[in-house]
Amino acid sequence: MPPRLLAVLAAAMFALAPGAASAAPAAVLSSGHAALWSSPLTGQPRVTRSFDPPATGYGRGHRGVDLAGAPGERVLAAGAGVVLFAGMVAGRPVVSVVHANGLRTTYEPVDPSVAAGQAVARGSPVGTLAAGHAGCPVAACLHWGLRRGEVYLDPMALLSPPAVRLLPWR
Repeated sequence: MPPRLLAVLAAAMFALAPGAASAAPAAVLSSGHAALWSSPLTGQPRVTRSFDPPATGYGRGHRGVDLAGAPGERVLAAGAGVVLFAGMVAGRPVVSVVHANGLRTTYEPVDPSVAAGQAVARGSPVGTLAAGHAGCPVAACLHWGLRRGEVYLDPMALLSPPAVRLLPWR
């Protein structure tokens, strides 16, 4: 087995270990990231359910955003990375991509067109959107998640340029 694939698989096993999920401010995302990211669905998809981080690791919340889509619509990698996982989790098809900057994006329910260990570019297809996401008010919704380690972040922050504030020179 190639060393790179072994490293990806080891990271996947570590990532599946239980841990605390918590909110973190968008400031955790370093400046300049907005130019490296794009929406996982074409156009400007409507958010049907916003990010709502849990108060504790196992608390209630929504660890990502739901985006309105259509069954069979192409789902795109939000940023360049390596597919960490592509398969079934709790009866739902999921794709997870690890990025060089320590972030991990997840996409569900997505019938994968990629495999673990495969490199993906920003905007390249990772699969097609499947119907059946619980609570979706339209024909299909993409649940898009973002993590840094065990900390869940709002993936919509990837699409916003960082806030820049100039201070007076003294």
